[in-house]
Amino acid sequence: MLVVRPARPADLPALERLAGSATPRLTNLPAHRDRLEERLARSQRAFEAEVEFPGDEHYTFVLEDLERGEAVGTATIRAQAGAREAYYTYRQETLIHASQQLDVRREVQTLSLSHEVSEASLLCAYSLDAHYRGTSAESLLRRARLMFIAQYPERFAEILAMAFPGYLDDEQQSPFWNSVGRHFFVRDFQDINYIAGVRSKSFIAEVMPQFPLYQALLTPQARAAVGREHPEHESAMSEMLAEGFLRSRHVDIFDAGPVIKGERERLESFRHAAWHPVRIRPAHSLPDAEPAMVANQRLGDFRCVVARYALSPTGQLMLSPEHAELLGVEEGRAVLAAPLALAGAEHDPGYDEGEL
Repeated sequence: MLVVRPARPADLPALERLAGSATPRLTNLPAHRDRLEERLARSQRAFEAEVEFPGDEHYTFVLEDLERGEAVGTATIRAQAGAREAYYTYRQETLIHASQQLDVRREVQTLSLSHEVSEASLLCAYSLDAHYRGTSAESLLRRARLMFIAQYPERFAEILAMAFPGYLDDEQQSPFWNSVGRHFFVRDFQDINYIAGVRSKSFIAEVMPQFPLYQALLTPQARAAVGREHPEHESAMSEMLAEGFLRSRHVDIFDAGPVIKGERERLESFRHAAWHPVRIRPAHSLPDAEPAMVANQRLGDFRCVVARYALSPTGQLMLSPEHAELLGVEEGRAVLAAPLALAGAEHDPGYDEGEL
């Protein structure tokens, strides 16, 4: 039995393990005990606070395997990506250089420092134990955050964003960083990635070049890495594009990994989520049905599980006693359910029209 719930202080050892095993290492999930303790404390304050609009709240969740009695995955929502300090990206743009005298017209691709994503709510810091990859646990942990946002929309922005780790070579070096950032910071990619995770990122604006970067002047390897996700995250990208997110013109300033964005009301989990009163029935008597994410409606004691989307003729969601106990719901209590499967899993919708 797997359940997504808010992280607790007792989950610190598990978060340390998950941070250390993330592939690749994540800027927003540093393997640093003090920072992880701070993350847990901040998350607990966010769940306990009365919030009317998004701010500097961080909501950290874990995926718990009840049989093992430990957290085997973690994921976070930052209510506003740039609430405390600007959230910097590079925005891909096109400049036209033309000369009538020489009969020359060239479209040149550039990267401009931007903090437009600062107002979005950010889905981040996702890490899952390797034993659960390729199972429904991946989708549950990744998308349970959307079930939480759907219940408490006032706490989050209309636009949601996700930044994916960028491409690294066989030596775990970033071709983009080596072509750009290294010249300004004189540090290896892994070093700067760790520093950015455990300290303030204010140094980005202080040191990174303020003028547009012409991609033609980068190395071929760096150009090829722009907007390319790490191979370990290709399936996650496909799933979130099927969810309704769109590729944006923004990329990470360190490794040029892609940033995707989505209007929350257009996402599949929001469009197909529905409230149902609970009917509790023995597990063996439940009819066959497609799996669904099912969440209770408790803020600080949020729970989300995968269960059959088995509806009675009167629209009640039939749950086993085990699932009802796990969610902390009684018969007649309403739960939010959304299909686990995404119809557009193979469809890549391309770029957000507003980004063109």
